[in-house]
Amino acid sequence: MAGDETVVGAGRFDTGRDGYAAMRKYARQWPHRVWAIEGCQDIGRHIANRLLADGEQVVDVPPKLSARARVFATGQGRKTDATDAHSVALVGTRMAGLRPVVNDEQLALLRILVDRRRSLGEDHTRMVSQLHQLLLELIPGGATKSLSAAQAKHCWPQSDPVTRSAKPDAGWPRS
Repeated sequence: MAGDETVVGAGRFDTGRDGYAAMRKYARQWPHRVWAIEGCQDIGRHIANRLLADGEQVVDVPPKLSARARVFATGQGRKTDATDAHSVALVGTRMAGLRPVVNDEQLALLRILVDRRRSLGEDHTRMVSQLHQLLLELIPGGATKSLSAAQAKHCWPQSDPVTRSAKPDAGWPRS
């Protein structure tokens, strides 16, 4: 789409390697291009990262803006691929101040580390909850809600729960 909102080209391209190459080849006819991608931190991340790796300029179009443009452009909110692409292009052309997407490796690394830390915290919480549930089954009255590993060690029964309830006779042979 040109600056005056005339559609200068259109196409439908596969998301695979061949479709991406065909899209890039088709777009080369416009040397000063900026790609408007909807949801660069979500569903559009894959295509935005590929374009950035190839040295293209990419701006992030928030989904709410493209949905509003689709309603105003068509008079209804019906979502098709063609109207969706047109509304994203309209927002990319009309709106000043859209966030440019940059290939920031440090930011990507920090995002991975934050996700890993969150995952470890969720795993820890799940394991403590499972341990607490076990202690509720083994100890009458259970354990406190805020339970650390050291507290759980001291709460743990000192003898095997099976032998506590059914001790063998004195004449029972030991193995």
